[in-house]
Order: sequence, then C-alpha cells, then structure tokens
Amino acid sequence: MSRFSEEQKRIALLLLHEPKTAEELNKQLSIPYNKLMEELKAMLKLDVIGKEGYPTKYRLKENIAKEVQRRKKIAKDDMNEIRLKAFVEMHAIEEDLLKKQMNNLKEALEKDKVFTVYSVEEADTLKEGEYYSSYLDINFSVKDFSALIKFMFFYGPSSIEVLKPARVEFSAQNLQEGLIDLADMVQKYSRYIAKILDKTELEKFHQQLYQ
Repeated sequence: MSRFSEEQKRIALLLLHEPKTAEELNKQLSIPYNKLMEELKAMLKLDVIGKEGYPTKYRLKENIAKEVQRRKKIAKDDMNEIRLKAFVEMHAIEEDLLKKQMNNLKEALEKDKVFTVYSVEEADTLKEGEYYSSYLDINFSVKDFSALIKFMFFYGPSSIEVLKPARVEFSAQNLQEGLIDLADMVQKYSRYIAKILDKTELEKFHQQLYQ
C-alpha cells in the first residue's frame, strides 16, 4: 500500500465506513479546505480513492479498504511499542535465485516472534550489468531494543525509519542485553571475515571500513 501523509491517513480512516463529500470531510477532520482538496487530488492520482455522484462523494477503493482493515486488526493485537519501515536491498547473479532469497527472507521475518509484520512489498526486479536486484519494503514493529538490534544485523536494511513513537525509553537491562547481542554478532562476523580473506584482502577491507 502506498505511503500516506498523516492527512491522507485520517481521510482514509474516515472513508473506511462510507463515502463522504469534501464538505463532510472538511467539517469532521478540521483540515483547511484548500489543503484537503490537495490531499484528495493526490489520493485520486495514487488510485486509492474514487469519486462518484452529485454532489461528489469520495470513496476508498475496495483493495485499499481491505488493507486498512487488515492493518487495523494487526495493530489491535500488537503489543510492540516501536513501529518501523525498512528497505532491504538484495542482489543475485540469477533472477530465480534472487526471488528465492527474497522469499526466504520474507518467510524468516514473518516467523520471527520478536517482530510483528504489517506488510512486506516486493519491488520490481531490475537487471544491472550481470546482476539482478530488487528490494523489500517492510512495515513492522519490534518489541524492544534487542529485537531492533537483531533486525539490523540479520536482515541488513539499507535504510530504516521510525514511524512511531516520537519518543521511546528502554530499560537498562534491555539496553545491556541488546548491546551484548550486538557485540557477540560483530565478533562472530569479524572471525568469519578473517577466515575467508587473506592478509592483503583483510588489510584492504579494514582500510575501507575505517576511512
């Protein structure tokens, strides 16, 4: 589902139950009329709403309404405090191998109990030189700092955004557990790198790492 602005989210939630005119939306949402019309035009362009009848009423497209309902149901049972959006890029020499890797990652993410997955959207595959590439757009939540560290290390996102809350607190114990896990992961990765690279390659790797 396309990323909505905060105003568009409010509009979508109000249209979830029945179509409404711009005047009704303006009155119920208290969004300035000019701003409201800009958001409605943007939502029409994104094909998430349609308009019908006279006076004109705006309605949420059926597929979008179902997705909103699905996410609301997940959120109702989600006890995790931290909501995130991440992009995980993947590359492979063969397109079938890339698809397999992406499916494996999606399955692993959805099975992991420390995450609540709201959606995983797969981008179109692109061919760049000899390699095929794509990315996963993941909307999910984590229960604590340790879970966030686990996601960052094992899933390797190229970018990540905190959707909510605006402020979060971790207990000293949870912070320490996360840092211990991180130190352990880094040490294991460092030993693995040292095994597969020769001395010259290792020195070059360190130079690039600390530039």
